Amino acid sequence: MRRIGIDAGGTLTKIAYEERERIHVKSYATDQLQELLQWLQITAPGADLYVTGGKRQRLEELSNHHIVPMDEFKALNKGTQFLLEQEKKETEPFFILVSIGTGTSIFYITPTSHERLLGSGIGGGTWMGLGKLISGKDSFHEFVELAKEGNHKSSDLLVEDIYTPDESPIDGRLTAANFGKAHMNENATPCDHLAALSQLMGETVLQLASQAAAAKQVQTIVFIGSTLEGNAKLKQVLASFQDRLPYKPVFLNRGAYAGAIGTLL
Repeated sequence: MRRIGIDAGGTLTKIAYEERERIHVKSYATDQLQELLQWLQITAPGADLYVTGGKRQRLEELSNHHIVPMDEFKALNKGTQFLLEQEKKETEPFFILVSIGTGTSIFYITPTSHERLLGSGIGGGTWMGLGKLISGKDSFHEFVELAKEGNHKSSDLLVEDIYTPDESPIDGRLTAANFGKAHMNENATPCDHLAALSQLMGETVLQLASQAAAAKQVQTIVFIGSTLEGNAKLKQVLASFQDRLPYKPVFLNRGAYAGAIGTLL
């Protein structure tokens, strides 16, 4: 390997490399930097590293490889366009791109440009921090599995909870207050609270993304980022408002690695 693409994020470091005309990907947690450096030294001691992300400087300080800095937003766009074509996802040429990493960034993508519109502190860092406080565990994938078993309605206060037994003026299934029952329902479990966390994150990110889509008069919203990897509950929330909002959600199978693939390309 002569070239390796790296997206050194706040939570994960994502890697992309080409071997036998195929792009391969892998990732390391930020506290596994020594393991990453060892892998690079053994596997590709002479490779150039094309690196983006907030932890890029740390990698530059510790690695003996030649490092080429890359623009993060340009890499995300390039990697996303490649994956859309590779995975045969049908989208309009103009769309909103939502990258849910440690935090969330929202872009407007055209055939010739990309524009960062806004962002949020809600993201993978939220998932890890509140997941630890809720469950006492510290594994991303453990949180994902626990959230699958939970029911957010045991922790979230819904509109119907407020108006019952009277008729609600709006859809009673909507969230009136995220975690609004957490302090009242002693039967709610950590699984329920993690499901509620998925709901809070999905609703917040989608609200911002749908506002961006409305402002740019597009409907397609492409979701990428490591927080979505294997996170069926969060994807479900992001896709669950199509009967209320005019948008088309698109999820990429390797969207967690869009930035790394973009730097490689």
